[in-house]
Amino acid sequence: MSQVGAPRGRTCSRSPRSRTLRSVASLGSAVLALAVLAGCSSGDGGDEPPAAAQDNAPAARDKVADGGTVRWAVDALPTTLNAFQADADAATARIAGAVLPALHTLDERGRPQLNPDFLESAQVVETEPKQVVLYKLNQQAEWSNGREIGAPDFVAQWRALSGRDTAYWTARNAGYERIEKIERGKNDLEVRVTFAKPYADWRALFTPLYPKEVMGTPNTFNDGARTALKATAGPFLLKNVDRKAGSVTLTRNPRWWGQAAKLDSLVLTAVPRADRAAALAAGKLDLAEIDRSVAERIALAVRDARAGQSGAQAALAHGPGAGITPAAALRSWALAHGSDEEKAEEVRAAREQNRKAVAAYAAEQNGLARFVVRKSLEPAYTQLSLNGESGPLADERVRRAVARAIDRQELAETVLKPLGLPARPPGSHLALAGQPAYADSSDALGDQDTKEAAALLADAGWVPGGALKKPATAAGTKADAEKKTDAEKKADPDKKTDRAAEEASGEKAEEKKAEEKKAADEKARAKDPDAASDDGLYIVGDDKPGDRRTSPLIGAAGPENGTNILAPAPVAAFQGAALLRQAESLDTGSKPVAGAYAPRGTAAPAAPAAADAAAAKALGKDGKALSLRFVLPSGPGSESLRAVGDRIVRMLDAVGIRTEVTKVSDESFFKDHIASGDYDLALYSWPATAFPATDARPIYAKPEPASDGSLLVEQNYARVGTDRIDQLFDQAAATLDEEESRDLVRQADARIWAAAGSIPLYQRPQLVAVKPELLNAGAWGFAAPRYQDIGYKKPQSAQGAERNKR
Repeated sequence: MSQVGAPRGRTCSRSPRSRTLRSVASLGSAVLALAVLAGCSSGDGGDEPPAAAQDNAPAARDKVADGGTVRWAVDALPTTLNAFQADADAATARIAGAVLPALHTLDERGRPQLNPDFLESAQVVETEPKQVVLYKLNQQAEWSNGREIGAPDFVAQWRALSGRDTAYWTARNAGYERIEKIERGKNDLEVRVTFAKPYADWRALFTPLYPKEVMGTPNTFNDGARTALKATAGPFLLKNVDRKAGSVTLTRNPRWWGQAAKLDSLVLTAVPRADRAAALAAGKLDLAEIDRSVAERIALAVRDARAGQSGAQAALAHGPGAGITPAAALRSWALAHGSDEEKAEEVRAAREQNRKAVAAYAAEQNGLARFVVRKSLEPAYTQLSLNGESGPLADERVRRAVARAIDRQELAETVLKPLGLPARPPGSHLALAGQPAYADSSDALGDQDTKEAAALLADAGWVPGGALKKPATAAGTKADAEKKTDAEKKADPDKKTDRAAEEASGEKAEEKKAEEKKAADEKARAKDPDAASDDGLYIVGDDKPGDRRTSPLIGAAGPENGTNILAPAPVAAFQGAALLRQAESLDTGSKPVAGAYAPRGTAAPAAPAAADAAAAKALGKDGKALSLRFVLPSGPGSESLRAVGDRIVRMLDAVGIRTEVTKVSDESFFKDHIASGDYDLALYSWPATAFPATDARPIYAKPEPASDGSLLVEQNYARVGTDRIDQLFDQAAATLDEEESRDLVRQADARIWAAAGSIPLYQRPQLVAVKPELLNAGAWGFAAPRYQDIGYKKPQSAQGAERNKR
């Protein structure tokens, strides 16, 4: 992988297996060197290992004891058990992975692998005249009701997800809409799937596979599968969903034909992130993804326990009692026993509250010492999203300037280095290090360069003192004309001026100019498929009284901003869990008013002279200062995200870009800001996928105007895209040559970098608290858990006895 700050100006090889990309960033033009972007990238990721290895205590099955229960934390109970509905989440996927067929699973490098528990083989057997995939099923594969898994299940899932029957409430139909027919092969264990159009990502289909009893009718699909599954087929069975207790219990499947599950049961327990330290310490969980603060507490607890320190000593060393000096303690005791009864009562109450806090912390530290933290990098990355729909960021030069102002390496180190994890910024939007499609295409945008960022801003018209200049607007022209007319009247009282006629003439001129601009834009787009368009865009604030536009959001709610959002693919469900933590709403919109009270330490409003001096230095254009709205979540689990946001603010300030930081509640962050487009800058995450041509396309698809004039953005919340990017995704999905498909994905990624709608910053850390004796569980990285292998370590005596038997 190319590092940030790597040498530039590499040559472009035309070999499909070894490609590099020259820097094509230029100051004076937003048009990229398309010949360079057409087929170059900085290396094939197929031979590069993942940035971080798995950390899940791998062990052979004979080292794992039979029996036991693992209580595994989830953020919330699933609202649906149907993974193909819009509100499916990480808990839905976890249950599906344990109880339903997965024809292909991901390995440690994010590559799809045939699952022998369900398939003997799956391959493309014909390409002409149509692509045909032949599935040969495991002869023992059957549903929990005793019926064999076969073609009827494939047919039912295809019909439900093809999009042809709108009675099915599906979140996506990607790939299924390309299927022309499904037939029985030579026998009941063979399924032939014929595609109307070639589909490279066919391995993504039928995972998970639901029984025909679920997929067969809209009623069973829409409602029945939300709370129960009529049949399953996996190492575990779905025993019950207890919403009152907040748990889902999975038990060993006695009809399972594969290697039997080691555990008796898996209990998925709903525990919010903020409560997980207490739940772990209280012995209510055995396995839980945690945040950095909890990981640090566990590390301290283990260190203290090894040093022989008790939880009480730990509380005084680094807990609630750490800030109490002997002098403060003596003074507190004196006040608590003093003659001022009112003050004494207040101090005694505070001392009691502090005593309870110290005791609780001590008890939790004693409990947390029983866990270890297993860590890797999550198959997801955090990005800075730049909303290109309107405002300064609608100009590609400004977006590129923001990107060039940011030191991605520094930001990655801020998050990952303290955890001992590799801190290399991702070089791709569409794959991560270790995946076959990975290639570092960030050179299409360029490395961090403050001077280049400033030059791009100047080229876009944002210059120091620009906020003080009068805009050359139509209103200004009209005012100047009126002044000129008044002067002429004084000079010649008899001269008459028909202002109405002048205004009408001016309006016609503006209309003509707009029509000419539209024609020029259409002509430019015909020449350059990468050209962005603002046709059909609805800019917030442009609506006229009595002319409110409304567009219902499917799967997201927000202001009536004229934006349609298509029902999201399953990756959007991940987004909700990955981005949002519980938080408090914080209003930063208020401004200081003369005579108002402000918290101690608040800077006084700048004096007029100082404000004028600052305005003279600040970047502006046509009388308007360059300022961007930066929206961040404010929850207790988002501390590292806010720390990254603070650093970004300082980096942008260095090039003269001001930011207005707004911290919002978790509930509001995504639906009211990201999905609705009410932001300029925002930090959120996307998961990696083994099938970028299919799964990533809606994330970067060019927004299109809907019939009602609103904007259809699919999952492209940055609202930046081009026709050429869409074409490359379509071509990648339609070729059956795997290397050619990957090359097209890399070309698309280079253009996504160049458009500067989103900037990948770092791969997310994956931190999991686990009991040390729990094997084959922890931070899996890319790989899917093998649920039947999870279990507790056998006692040494039992392992010895088993060896003697052999």
